[in-house]
Amino acid sequence: MNKFYTILLYFVVLLPAEKIAAQDLTYSQFYEQPLLRNPALAGVFTGDMRISMAYRDQWESVTVPFRTTSLSAEYKLPASKNKDVFTLGTQLTVDAAGDIRLRRTQLLPAICFHKSLNTENDTYLSVAFIGGLVNSQFDQTLAIFGDQYQNGTVSSNTSSQPLKATGYSYFDVSTGIALSTNFADNGHIYVGAALSHFNNPRIKTTTGTSTYNLPEKYTLNFGINYPLDERSRVIGYADYFAQNGSRQLLVGALYGIDVQKYYDTDPYTIYFGSFVRWKDSFIPVIKMDFQHYSIGLSYDVNISKLIVASNYRGGFEFTAIYKGFLTVTNEALQKVKCVNF
Repeated sequence: MNKFYTILLYFVVLLPAEKIAAQDLTYSQFYEQPLLRNPALAGVFTGDMRISMAYRDQWESVTVPFRTTSLSAEYKLPASKNKDVFTLGTQLTVDAAGDIRLRRTQLLPAICFHKSLNTENDTYLSVAFIGGLVNSQFDQTLAIFGDQYQNGTVSSNTSSQPLKATGYSYFDVSTGIALSTNFADNGHIYVGAALSHFNNPRIKTTTGTSTYNLPEKYTLNFGINYPLDERSRVIGYADYFAQNGSRQLLVGALYGIDVQKYYDTDPYTIYFGSFVRWKDSFIPVIKMDFQHYSIGLSYDVNISKLIVASNYRGGFEFTAIYKGFLTVTNEALQKVKCVNF
C-alpha cells in the first residue's frame, strides 16, 4: 500500500503545473476519453471493444455555455501468436461555444500496436497514431465588430470588416507511446507520453490576410489500479500538458467498492473520488460500473480567478461507457489474465 502512495505522490510532486491556455478541449473525466489523452492508451481495458460517450456543459453561469460532445470506439484484434495486439479506433468530437456559435468538429481515426514484452504477465509497449480532419465554423450574422458601435449602441449597419470565410479546415495528426504492466497482487499501472499536432497544421484567418500554425502539445499520462482487498480498490489518474508556453495538471483518484455480485458475473461497483485541474477547478466525481456498462457524473467547482463572476460554478459532465467481448472464449481468457481499468 505504501508503494502505491509513493508512486502517486512522486508523479504529482515531480510535475508542478500552471494553468494552460484553452487551446485543446479537455474533459474533467479525462480518463474516460483515452484517444484524446494519448492514442497509445487505446485498448488499455478488459475486453475486445469499448464505446465511450462524454457530454460537457461549461461556463453557463458566466457567459454563453461551452458544450462539448464526444463519441469514441475501440476494437482490439490479435496481431500475432505471442500476445501482440492491434487496436483500431475512431474519435468524434463536436463543441460549440460563444456568442457567434463557434462550432468545431473533429473526426480522427486511430491505430495502436501493443507489443507484448513479457509472456508471463500483461506487460505491453504501445505505439499509436491518430489523425483526421478538423473543421471550425461560426455564424457570421451573430458577429459584432468595432465599427458597428455608434454612440454606445450597436448599429444595424453591415460591418466593413472583410470576412473571406466563416470557418476553416485542417488535417491534424498526433502520436503517442505507453507502457502498461501488472504489479504486486493484481495491481495495474501505465505511463505514457503523447505529441499532439506534430504536423503543425497551418490555419488561415477568416480575413484571409494571415496564417498561423497550431502549436504542438506535449502530454504525460499516468494511471494506477490498486486493489485494497477483495471488494475495494483505488484508481488514480494524472495528465500533464504543455502547449505554447502554458501548462496544466489534472490529477485525482477514485475509491471503488463492490456493492453487489451475482453468480458468475462481474460485481456492481460504485466509485467516489475527486480531481483537481490545477489552479482552475476542484472536481467531485461519482461513477458506477454494472455488467458491461459504466456511467459517471462530475461537476467542476471553479477555483480560478473567475470565481467572482462564476460564484464557484463551472459545469456538469456526464460519461457513459460500454466494454465487452465479442466471443465467450475471449471473455473467459481475459478474465484470467486481466484486471479492470
